[in-house]
Amino acid sequence: MVPLADGRELEVLVTGPDGGVPFVFHHGTPQGAVPFGILERAATTRGLLTISYSRPGYGRSTPRVDAATTATVADDAADTAAILDHLGHTEFITLGWSGGGPRALACAAMLPDRCRAATSGVGIAPPDAEGLDLLAGMGPENVEEYGAVSGGIEALTAWLEEHGTPLFSVTAADVVAELGGLLPPVDQAALTGELAEYLAASCRHAGHQGIVGWRDDDLTHTRPWGFDVADVHVPTSIWQGTEDLMVPFAHAVWLSEHVAGTRPHLVQGEGHISLLMKIEQILDDLLDLAGLQPPGRA
Repeated sequence: MVPLADGRELEVLVTGPDGGVPFVFHHGTPQGAVPFGILERAATTRGLLTISYSRPGYGRSTPRVDAATTATVADDAADTAAILDHLGHTEFITLGWSGGGPRALACAAMLPDRCRAATSGVGIAPPDAEGLDLLAGMGPENVEEYGAVSGGIEALTAWLEEHGTPLFSVTAADVVAELGGLLPPVDQAALTGELAEYLAASCRHAGHQGIVGWRDDDLTHTRPWGFDVADVHVPTSIWQGTEDLMVPFAHAVWLSEHVAGTRPHLVQGEGHISLLMKIEQILDDLLDLAGLQPPGRA
């Protein structure tokens, strides 16, 4: 547990070699920080020290008192900086997946002197993305959820308590059924074994304090993020699959066109979950962006 200046605490998980390059992983929505062997093994073999944390309200991390009113995605970059300070690290690289994608971009925007490179994996576009229909192509559950957001905090809370809480008790065996219309066939096929175990465990941990973390994530996703993606000049990449039903492919196209100098990887035939199985390529790309050569890949 990392203490913050405002009295909150954040739950932090650190895995990898002593002296490794700090690598911050921002989890999706709704998730909490739990061991993620598929990611951590790939990172460790590349000399990376994986640092993941439960965002406010998830797991054991203290919720933000201003989440319902003024908190922004940019605030998560400040939390990231505080974690790195506590651990004694200055520079870092970062990957955000799904709901974590905006947090990786926030780190690039808000911490340009520390963040050497950032990757948004299947990440959403900002709510004020000009010319983009945010809901077009989304699975029905996400469309309902975003509709609840537009009804205000009470409507969102009620929707999550009715429709979201079953995810907090999900097992690997029933995670595909629980996610329903959000999974195209390619994601259903990928969501087995260790990947299914990780996602189920992360969702269960997300609900340690109930729906507060999920609710507050949704609120910060759907209000102005606190930075302009056009102001991101740290080397970045955007990874996305064409079959994604959680975050439609058009979000990645928009980000690729509006994040300055980004390197797009728009992958045919992959979905929101299946793309995680390309984690070694994603990490190699991130290291290349940062000017760091993976061991054995000179």
